[in-house]
Amino acid sequence: MARGLDLLTFGEAMLRLSTKGFARFEQASSLDLHVGGSELNTAVTCRRLGLKAGFVTRLPATSLGRLVENKAREHGVDTSSIVWSEDGRVGTYYLELGASPRSSRVIYDRAHSAISRIEPEEIDWPSLLNGVRCFHTSGITPALSPAAAVEVSSAVRAARAAGCLISFDLNYRRRLWSQEEACELLTPLMEDVDLLLTTEEDAERVFGIRGESYESVAMELVERFGLRAAAITLRENTSIWRNRWTGIAYDGARLYSGPEYDLELVDRVGGGDAFTGGFLYGYLAKDDVQRALDLAIAASALAQTNPGDLNWTTLEEVEGLLQHGGKRIDR
Repeated sequence: MARGLDLLTFGEAMLRLSTKGFARFEQASSLDLHVGGSELNTAVTCRRLGLKAGFVTRLPATSLGRLVENKAREHGVDTSSIVWSEDGRVGTYYLELGASPRSSRVIYDRAHSAISRIEPEEIDWPSLLNGVRCFHTSGITPALSPAAAVEVSSAVRAARAAGCLISFDLNYRRRLWSQEEACELLTPLMEDVDLLLTTEEDAERVFGIRGESYESVAMELVERFGLRAAAITLRENTSIWRNRWTGIAYDGARLYSGPEYDLELVDRVGGGDAFTGGFLYGYLAKDDVQRALDLAIAASALAQTNPGDLNWTTLEEVEGLLQHGGKRIDR
C-alpha cells in the first residue's frame, strides 16, 4: 500500500532502446536498453534525494513488466500499487542520438500498452491516496488513450478529496495528441492542480499563453489557474551536446530565479523529469519555492550527465553543486 508516502506518481513506464556511438537507426546492429517514463523518472529523483516515493502504473505480468518494476525498486521506489494485467504490453521507444547539426530522433512504439488499456476501478484511488502528501502525474498519461485520460481525471479528483498536494508536468507530446485535444482535456484538470511544471513552449501549445518574457508566462499560469506555484525550465541549445540550463518560478507573490549551468550533455532525456523531482523534493521537504527551484535546476543538470532516463544523482552531489559550482559549471 502507498500509505505514508511523501509522493505518489502515476503514469507509463517504457523500455528505451538507444543506438550506440551516434549510429543512425539504419546503421545499428545492437541497442542499449534503459527503463524510463516521465512519472517514474520523477519518483526516482525524489526517492534518491530523500523522500518516500511510490509509482503507480499498469504493467503486463511478463518478464518485461517485471524488468520495469525491478528498475524502480532498485532506486527504492515503492511499487506495491502497480496493477498487473494479463493483456497489453510494455511500451517501447527508440532513441537515435544525434550530433550537430543532426538532431536526436525518437520513434514511439507504445500502442496498446497495458496502461493505455486500463479499466475503470482497477485502481482504488481513495484508498491508495490515503496518507499521501503529494500526487503527481503529467500530460503524457491522459494522451495515451481515452481510458487513461479518464483514469487521470479520477486520480486527480481523489487526490483533491484526500487533501493531497497535486503536481502536474504539462509535458505536451505532439505525436500523441493535438494541441486542441490537450487544451480541451487539461484545462479543467488545472482547477485542482497546485504545482505546475512546464516549458514556455508547452504553455503556448496547450493553453495559448504567450508572454513577453518567461516570467510573464509563469505569472499568467498562476493567475489563470489559481496555482500555488508554476515553474518553467529554460534551455538554450548552443549545440546538440552543449546547453545552457536554468529555470524560474512564480508563487503568486514573488518571482524566483535560480543558478544557471553550462551543460556538457551525456543524455538529456529525463532532464525535465529530474527538474520536477528536485522541485517537489525542495517544496515538500523545505516548503520553500526558492530552495525547490535551486534543487530542481541542480538535480536536473547533474541528471543530464549520465546515460539513461533515470537520475542517479544523490542529495550530497546536488548540495555540492549548489555550494561550490558557482553560476557556471567550472571546467
